[in-house]
Amino acid sequence: MKRNIPILGFVIGLLLPFVGLIIMYFLWGNHEGIFEFVRLLTHLKGMAGKVFTLSLLLNLAPFVYYTSKRLDLTAKGIFIATMIYAVIIIFVKYVW
Repeated sequence: MKRNIPILGFVIGLLLPFVGLIIMYFLWGNHEGIFEFVRLLTHLKGMAGKVFTLSLLLNLAPFVYYTSKRLDLTAKGIFIATMIYAVIIIFVKYVW
């Protein structure tokens, strides 16, 4: 059953960057805890924005998939969630 609804894409777009952050933790974290990893990112100037940007790349795969299947509303939801994260990342990199 194909679901072409924007809320599905929005939920996918919101959850996948967290999966990317967990993958980054397992690759580069010191395995003291995910919260300790995020706290360390906030103390290292410039690293938080880079890690969050890399974790955001995980949204690319479902966006391309839903676009190629012509499920444009779901792809639109993923795009909107990605843009919200992009604004947050810009805030983290240049304001915080």
